Amino acid sequence: MRLLQAALSGPGYQKVVNIMEGDDALRRTDGGNGPGRGGRGGPPPGSQPPSVAGSTQGTAGPGRGSPGGGVVFGRDEYYLAILGTPSATAPWMLQFGGHHLAINLTMGGNQASMTPSLPAAQPATYTIEGRTVRPLGAENDKSFALINALDAPQRSQAILNYRVADLVLGPGEDGRTIQPEGIRASALRPAQQDMLLELIREWAGIMNDAYGVSRMAEIKASLPDTYFAWSGPTTNGSAAYFRIQGPTLVIEYAPQGGVDHIHTIYRDPTNDYGARFAGR
Repeated sequence: MRLLQAALSGPGYQKVVNIMEGDDALRRTDGGNGPGRGGRGGPPPGSQPPSVAGSTQGTAGPGRGSPGGGVVFGRDEYYLAILGTPSATAPWMLQFGGHHLAINLTMGGNQASMTPSLPAAQPATYTIEGRTVRPLGAENDKSFALINALDAPQRSQAILNYRVADLVLGPGEDGRTIQPEGIRASALRPAQQDMLLELIREWAGIMNDAYGVSRMAEIKASLPDTYFAWSGPTTNGSAAYFRIQGPTLVIEYAPQGGVDHIHTIYRDPTNDYGARFAGR
């Protein structure tokens, strides 16, 4: 945990802790086996612990599942891995994750990439020590604020005419490309563009500010070519999907059959797993 504190920003570290505590709340209320036994509430088909071969929604690891094949939840079911030799110059990777979290942080000298990563939450709201915690609450609230800040013509561009129910570029989709959809940020007013950037920061700002600030600057530079797409109701509290897609960015937010189980993905199609650092 001290290593994570050093690698992540203050808010990013707190988000990770909140996701882990949510898994523990699920363990206490669901016997630790997770709903659905691999169905809608369980892991996606073929999921595995966070891997350099693909960002996944990790399971509890070999031999740690319940006798019925379900996934064991809880904050004790999170794992840390270092790939390569930690170096101030050569690329190496820090991985951390469990069932509802996969962080791939590739270090490359004075640069870093935290893509692909999968911050998720189940339950999306829980109570601990008298406090109500929403691990991805800011992501939810900022997205609904943005879609409702658009005027009617802007909404007609942003809202897709078909339903999206799950991540399109989630686990197992490394290297896949899709066409941008929705409204282009250049069609947003300055205040709306600021709202979009603050929404993006919820993912790009998870890693330490030493790297997160430059990452946000990169995203802002290509903001005119960034798109915001929405699928579902626009009333906060509803289950709605959204996607943010730009030249170096893909973010997806996908409720899993309801508002209390959320998956998200954060990618950089030009630098997943630090591809740029390794010259790949």
